[in-house]
Amino acid sequence: MKHRVAGRKLGRTSSHRLALLRNLATALFERERIRTTLMKAKELRPFAEKLITKARKETLHARRQVLRHIHDRDVVAKLFETLSARFAQRPGGYTRIIKLGPRRGDAAEMAIIELVGSETLTSKKKKAGAKVKRSKSAPGSEVPEATPEAKTASKKPESSATASKPKAKPKKAAEPKKKDRAKAAKKAVKKSGKGSAE
Repeated sequence: MKHRVAGRKLGRTSSHRLALLRNLATALFERERIRTTLMKAKELRPFAEKLITKARKETLHARRQVLRHIHDRDVVAKLFETLSARFAQRPGGYTRIIKLGPRRGDAAEMAIIELVGSETLTSKKKKAGAKVKRSKSAPGSEVPEATPEAKTASKKPESSATASKPKAKPKKAAEPKKKDRAKAAKKAVKKSGKGSAE
């Protein structure tokens, strides 16, 4: 009988399952939004939320308790400095699960698990990326064109430089052909001369 046994086994041993949850939690705190299977997301949610609750205490003991599970010190610093401040007034429910549907291949139910409040950060990143793209492709942001006299002055040296380079290449390529033709003509003369002498 399965009485008072909580949690999913996820087809792993207990040590493997704990390592999986630690890695997922590290990725979640680092990126604030990850895509995984629905069952893993449901198992990760209470694990990650307990770590956030500990991080809100901001004591040395709490930091050591979190470091027991999250081994990346940069991620722990982010958790204690930025994420704990973001969730300081929130009594719980720090994560959100969004179902995506079945995965192609094995039809496993997929989901996105994200920290609440990360959607504003992702929209800001998208807007910043769009601004960068616009500034690169905007016609007003291009370098102003030079005057017609400057254009002609800049074109003259380029045309003379480019004209001299192609002339040199055909000469080199044409010389071996002339030699080959001359050799072929000499051979033909020798053959015809030998045939007439015999």
